[in-house]
Amino acid sequence: MSQYSTLNHIVLPMIAWDPARPAERINDHILMAHATSNAYVVTADEGDVVINTGTAQQGARIREKFEQLLGRPLKVAKIIFTQSHPDHIGGWQAFAGPDTEMIGQRMFGQICAERKMLGGFFGPRNTRILAAMIPPNTGKNPGTAHNWFDTPDPAPLATFADELEFTLGGRLFRLLSISSGETLDSLAVSIPAEGVVFTGNWSGAIFGALPNFYTARGDRDRSIPGWLKECDRLLALEPTLLITGHEQPIAGKGEIAARLGKLRDLIRHIHDHTVKGMNAGATLPEIQGSLVIPPDLTPRDGRCEAHWIARSVWEEYAGWFRHERTSELYATPASAVWPEVVAMAGGAAALAERAQGHLAAGDIEKALHLIEMAVTAEPRNRQALETELAIHEALVERTGGRIFDLLGWLEGRIMATRAALAALD
Repeated sequence: MSQYSTLNHIVLPMIAWDPARPAERINDHILMAHATSNAYVVTADEGDVVINTGTAQQGARIREKFEQLLGRPLKVAKIIFTQSHPDHIGGWQAFAGPDTEMIGQRMFGQICAERKMLGGFFGPRNTRILAAMIPPNTGKNPGTAHNWFDTPDPAPLATFADELEFTLGGRLFRLLSISSGETLDSLAVSIPAEGVVFTGNWSGAIFGALPNFYTARGDRDRSIPGWLKECDRLLALEPTLLITGHEQPIAGKGEIAARLGKLRDLIRHIHDHTVKGMNAGATLPEIQGSLVIPPDLTPRDGRCEAHWIARSVWEEYAGWFRHERTSELYATPASAVWPEVVAMAGGAAALAERAQGHLAAGDIEKALHLIEMAVTAEPRNRQALETELAIHEALVERTGGRIFDLLGWLEGRIMATRAALAALD
């Protein structure tokens, strides 16, 4: 078994929920509770502002933690959601009272509706990415484990388009739409007089890793050039305290500028490399294959590969038609003729042998292409399945444990292949 797994990836401690872990003070009026996504309270005598509420199962306990730390009941005047994922909004009913105003960005309702509309599509996809984290034979969808698709939407909800300001407790709050982050309904909360900025998961769950412009489970595409503009907008605020969706806040104007600036420069590098390649007539695979990240821009381990972002840039500007093959314009996939090709090549065993040669030579991706053809043509061929298993295990090793979504997908394929082999016995 590989040492690399989603089960020991850096992201798991960030989203771990410990009901016994107390809330903590960031300063004399900002409190934080660690949860699947962190919740925050900005206190004032006139009323408290809650920023995110955890999952539906966590909300009541999060409120208790805040009140235990404060030594008084919360007086929730406003609840602000930095995005509509259920680990940010699910606990809203534990905080909202009859006079509480809840605020989201204008795309909030649409994104919630789309998530529910496509629950039957995205549920199995979540399962495939989180296969190693699901107890065997339960049949449970990891999304529904925390009401990913049926969490009640906050209501009534006030929304805004680009910017919204309000004053509470003598403190000006400025809400900014940052719709190119992890979700299209992302927003930032700025307290200008204090240099405080809350960004939620706008730059991804792991600050300093590549942002989630695309996750392997699938989601709406986010805009890379749009994100770069938003990053410059946030940097222009010159925050002295940056509070994200996970981990501890980042303090110090210089520290924030350096770390957020490095992330901006990394995304700019990927963007510019892709655009340069497009203008030079390079194919998308050529652009992805030639992408090199400068050592000084190396990101933290995270959710996606750099070359996935290059693909997102290409498709944002150019769409899905690559102008490489006429067959791209038709519904019949190349896999429809794979059984014929495999038969002409001498069967799945022959392709498996060739794939094993590529694997031995270190050409794992070429081996993967061949074995996918072989298994599609003969899904019960033991040699093909054993070779497929070896290829996926080699791909896990190649990740170095860095990319959560890629690890999750590969783990799921390994589990499926082992099950297929067991069924042959």
